[in-house]
Amino acid sequence: MKSNTDLTDRNRTPGDKLLFTPGPLTTSHSVKTAMLRDLGSRDHEFMRLVRNIRDRLLKVAGVSQSSGWEAILMQGSGTFGVESMISSVIPPTGKLLILINGAYGERIADMAKRHRIPAVLLRQPENQTHSLQKVEETLAANPDISHVAMVHSETTSGIFNPVEDLGRLAKRMGKVVLVDGMSSFGAVPLDLEAAGVDFLASSANKCIEGVPGFAIILARRQALLATDGFARTLSLDLLSQWKGLEGNGQFRFTPPTHSILAFSQALDELDAEGGPEGRQRRYQQNHRALVEGMRRLGFEPYVPAQCQGWIITTFEFPKDPKFTLETFHQKLSDKGHVIYPGKLTQVDCFRIGNVGRLFTRDMDNLVAAIREVLSEMGISTK
Repeated sequence: MKSNTDLTDRNRTPGDKLLFTPGPLTTSHSVKTAMLRDLGSRDHEFMRLVRNIRDRLLKVAGVSQSSGWEAILMQGSGTFGVESMISSVIPPTGKLLILINGAYGERIADMAKRHRIPAVLLRQPENQTHSLQKVEETLAANPDISHVAMVHSETTSGIFNPVEDLGRLAKRMGKVVLVDGMSSFGAVPLDLEAAGVDFLASSANKCIEGVPGFAIILARRQALLATDGFARTLSLDLLSQWKGLEGNGQFRFTPPTHSILAFSQALDELDAEGGPEGRQRRYQQNHRALVEGMRRLGFEPYVPAQCQGWIITTFEFPKDPKFTLETFHQKLSDKGHVIYPGKLTQVDCFRIGNVGRLFTRDMDNLVAAIREVLSEMGISTK
């Protein structure tokens, strides 16, 4: 088993394709190896491990139980965590403002609709961040809005929304602030207190580089306790999940034991890299290497530089009519590089993730593979 301080591509499983995606990600060999044991869900060792992970997650976020915060693990994908948050914390008389500039904001709107939560939808183009003025005007025009939901890293395009400014505005106007921090938590700085955040959802298989299996919800304890009786589901009841974890240290329903073992190792490796700040530096280096290489091939990022994040980068299709995403994607996959199709509604595009167990050399190799594939397809980008 490789050392968890090995921060090079040596700690990867030979033969695996590299995943240039927003998650699931390329993970270290040692994270995968951590799953090669069985642990009972009611075993005291497992319950101690869950307690330790919850404490460490708060540390990653820069908060603690003593400062009034809780970390809750919820079985399922990141979307389960967001839906747990949305369906559990808004009262029957509440109303939700949803800030949308991509598919994941739209997904929150779909959740609100499914749970019959009254909502105001404020949409921006997919390559633009939200305007503080528009948000303030919307809140002023709808005084019955009680909660505001937003996406931090909207991986539809790769944009970073100004959550700090938006959260402070919403909090100043007396709203409860909900953040989809799915693809940002652990590698994109966010001062939860300064931003007025009350709830934030993320996932094991994003910037902390674990494997899929559970979501993470960080909650201001006072705001969490105020949600008693609000939950609209049984299995996604956030407050009940927290009460179970606090009461006897156990999940209410079968936990993803192997994913949790992997996540503990992933947290060790996050610490070894220098915490969120160290991981941020590597992801930023990856992003710079990718953009520089793609520009040499004639591609420009779709998102303006001032609001482009370093988690995932979107590029428009070449104008050459011979280009097809299916062929492009498959040829890259055959060379061991897996990219992501686009999710934009206005332009044809593909996305390249800069996160996971990837390094600048991997970004350079991907660019070289893209050059080869474009040549094989007879595609001109200039």
